[in-house]
Amino acid sequence: MQRVVILGRGASGKSTLARRLGAITKLPVMELDKLFWQPGLLPTPRESWSAVQERLASQEQWIMDGDLGPHDAAQVRLHRADTVILLDFSLVRCACQAIKRSRERVDFWRWLLAYRRKYLPLLLQAIAQHASTADVLIFRDPRAAERFLNTMRASETTRPRLRRFHHAAFGV
Repeated sequence: MQRVVILGRGASGKSTLARRLGAITKLPVMELDKLFWQPGLLPTPRESWSAVQERLASQEQWIMDGDLGPHDAAQVRLHRADTVILLDFSLVRCACQAIKRSRERVDFWRWLLAYRRKYLPLLLQAIAQHASTADVLIFRDPRAAERFLNTMRASETTRPRLRRFHHAAFGV
């Protein structure tokens, strides 16, 4: 596990998981939301965003968290990833988290509501096409992600290469 992409619906906890995994693995964490959104919450143009990701993904080690929905060009980072983590948490959970954390714009709520129907199938297709050799972990609830972190923490001293986990190993 050297290059990790963390994806998922808005307010699913991608950044929190990235920071916690980074603390365990000592991999540098890049929160893509902070790099993508320009002042006034304007999106970075697609061509520029792809170039930024190319530069970031060229590094040997990283954890990149972020799912920018219709603005994203995830294939750029997926192409270099050796591990992909997808947080597929419920709409209710993510909506409650979004309400707790901040005021969100209407376009965020549209993306959040349409995520499973419209954006998740596109993400799964991009993962299959651009990260076909990566380990793919799909967590359907926070407890599964927590079990994964506990497993990583327990193996911290030996730090074996992450092998393909059976989803059942983490209750997903």
